[in-house]
Amino acid sequence: MHALSNKVALVTGSSRGIGRAIAQRFAAEGATVVVTARSLHGKAHTRAGEQVTIEGTLAETVALIEDAGGRAFPIVADLERAEDREGLIERVIAEFGRIDILVNNAGFSDYAMIENLSTETFDRTIDHYLRSPVVLTQKAIPHMRAQGAGWIVNIGSSTGMPPVRPYRDYNRTAGEVLYASVKAALHRFTEGVAAELESDNIAVNVVAPSTAIMTPGAAALIPDTMDTEPVEYLVQTVLEMCTVPAAERTGRIAFSMHYPYSQNVPVMSLDGTEELPRRAPFDWANPNIVPSGLQTPEERV
Repeated sequence: MHALSNKVALVTGSSRGIGRAIAQRFAAEGATVVVTARSLHGKAHTRAGEQVTIEGTLAETVALIEDAGGRAFPIVADLERAEDREGLIERVIAEFGRIDILVNNAGFSDYAMIENLSTETFDRTIDHYLRSPVVLTQKAIPHMRAQGAGWIVNIGSSTGMPPVRPYRDYNRTAGEVLYASVKAALHRFTEGVAAELESDNIAVNVVAPSTAIMTPGAAALIPDTMDTEPVEYLVQTVLEMCTVPAAERTGRIAFSMHYPYSQNVPVMSLDGTEELPRRAPFDWANPNIVPSGLQTPEERV
């Protein structure tokens, strides 16, 4: 038995990186996975005022899943466009008649010190990390409620927690303040919506890297000297949030190295066939993350 048999899952931002990895594992667990990105075959991004092309396309994600025997369906959607945001869930329903899992992963990262922050970067960051999760959640709720169950996972960040004193050089120079602030808002949004939807058996959780994951999109923002965690640990944590009733596990901020380690959860490869080594979180992870890696509002500092 696969953990997600007969489920339909929508994973936004799944042309590469974290979104692609989640889509691959969901498909390996039996889900029909709807994958989305701004284009099917790749499109240049604007970062720091320059056009850049990042490795990975939606078509490649579909091919990887189908070649492994899974089911994937691509929908081209630009979540910076209101009409694409507003219509995405209904496009899934029109194709499959249901939506069981929503993973809000799509992102836009363009770090800048606050005094140099452009209005464009501000607006795009809000669109990806707050407005889109809010809109897609709103649109998914009636369908999940009618089905009697649903799971919503928002991809968060340890930067959404307060920086540790004394401040590290990274905090002084990285230009992550806007990104971190919006992720903190996403965390609080998740906790609040979880309370609203628990009685409907709709689980709403955050899964965040304990430290950093080296993806094609993040590579330009992560120092070469920084240790990074394997994406499989985050993917496993996402899967754990999508397999039990809401009353058992909702309203949490789960950190991807801490949670599997503390809960003795086996971490599997993206094809679900190989168990990876049990790995402790890095010593330099934010100490405000509780050891269980499964943080509740009461435990937040």
